[in-house]
Amino acid sequence: MFGRLSKQLDVDIIMLTFTQAEHDLLAQATAVRETEVVSLQQALGRVLAEPCFSSLSVPPADNSAMDGYVLRCQDWQASDCVLPISQRIPAGESPQALSPGTVARIFTGAMIPEGADAVIMQEKAQLEGDGVCFSEAPKMGENIRRVGEDISSGDEILSVGQRLRPQDIGLAASVSLSELTVYRPLKVAIFSTGDELTEPGEPLLTGHIYNSNRYVLISLLQSMGCTVVDLGRVEDSLEATMKTLEAASQDTDVVITTGGVSVGEEDYVKEAVESLGQLNLWRVAIKPGKPLAFGRIGDALFLGLPGNPVSAFVTFCVLGRSLLLKMQGVRDTGLPLMSAVAGFDWLRPGKRQEYVRVRMQTDNQGAQQLQIFPHQGSGVLTSTVWAEGLAVIPIDRVIRVGDNIDWLPFSGLLA
Repeated sequence: MFGRLSKQLDVDIIMLTFTQAEHDLLAQATAVRETEVVSLQQALGRVLAEPCFSSLSVPPADNSAMDGYVLRCQDWQASDCVLPISQRIPAGESPQALSPGTVARIFTGAMIPEGADAVIMQEKAQLEGDGVCFSEAPKMGENIRRVGEDISSGDEILSVGQRLRPQDIGLAASVSLSELTVYRPLKVAIFSTGDELTEPGEPLLTGHIYNSNRYVLISLLQSMGCTVVDLGRVEDSLEATMKTLEAASQDTDVVITTGGVSVGEEDYVKEAVESLGQLNLWRVAIKPGKPLAFGRIGDALFLGLPGNPVSAFVTFCVLGRSLLLKMQGVRDTGLPLMSAVAGFDWLRPGKRQEYVRVRMQTDNQGAQQLQIFPHQGSGVLTSTVWAEGLAVIPIDRVIRVGDNIDWLPFSGLLA
C-alpha cells in the first residue's frame, strides 16, 4: 500500500535513500501478463514470455570446423606419406563413407564422413598429384565440431524475462523457431508541465525555454520498446493538470510527467495526483533529482520526474528505467554498475548520493580513468552528450584521483 510514507511527503528534511526509493518503487511494479506472438523480425527488444526449447541438436551432425582434408588418423604414416583424395565434400551435401587409406577434401560446415576422425586444415597440407601429404600428424577429433556440441535436443535456450537481443534472436533461428511469445509492450503516457516551455522550431519568447525533456523522454521510452502516448505540454494550473492526468491514466500502464513536482506555487502535479489517486515518494536523497514523485492513478502507476533536463534524465536512468523493466517482465532489472578508477578529486562530500557525468579517458601512461565534466549543474544538458556514463558518489564520500569508484556506462544503461 502507499500509506507507509504518506506522513513524510510534506516534510522537506526527511529524505529517502536511493536504496529505499528503489525498493519502494519496485515493490509497486507488477509485470504485464498479456502476451502476443511475434516473428523473429519483430522480436528485437521485446521481453520473452515463454521459455524456448530446442527440438534439435546443434550442430545436427559432426562437421568440419575448417577448410581442409578429413581422414582416419591411423592412415597417416609419416610426413612424406601421400594419401589419395577420394571425394570432395562441400557444406550441405551428404558424404559417402570414407574409403580406408584415403582422404576427402572438406569445407567448413560440411558433414564428417563415416569412418573419419580428424580434419587437417588446408594450410598444413601439400598437394602431390592426385593425393595430399601433411606436415604433421593428425590428432583424434582435431577440427571436428561434434553433434550437439552447442545445443542438445530438449535444451532450454532462452528463459522467460529475457529482453531479446540480436544474438538471442539468432539463437532462436538456429533451432528453427520462427516466432516467439513475448509480453505486450508497456503503454506509457507522458506530458510536460510549465508555461515557459516552447516547442522546437517555434519562436522563443522572453523567459521561455525549449522543451527538451519531452524528446529525451520519448526517445528513452522508445528505446525500451514502450508504446508512447505523447500528451505534449500542460499549462500551469491545477484544473489543466488534473484533466490531463485523468485522461493519461485511462488505458495506460504508466503516466510519466516532467516538472511540477517541487513545492513552488506553480507546481500542481503533487496536488493533482493526491486528488486523483495516491502519492508515494516525494524527497529522495539523490543529486540531481531530489523532487521525485511516485504514486498511482486508477490502474496506472505515476512517476513524476523533475523539470531540470539533467535531473529528469538521471532520475529516469537510475530509477524509472528499473521500474519499467520490471513492469515489462524483464528478469534482471538491476543497474549495470561497473568499477573504474577515478581521474578526478571530489572533495565535498554531500548528504545525497550523486550521479556525476563522466567519460573514460586514457592518461599519459596508458591507464584508463574516469574524467568528470567541469559543469555538473542540473540544467547543463551538454554534460550528458559529452559523457559516457554516470559516476556514483555515495553519501559522505570523498573521492581522490586513483580511487576505485562505481559508474554506470550509458552503453549498458541506455541499451
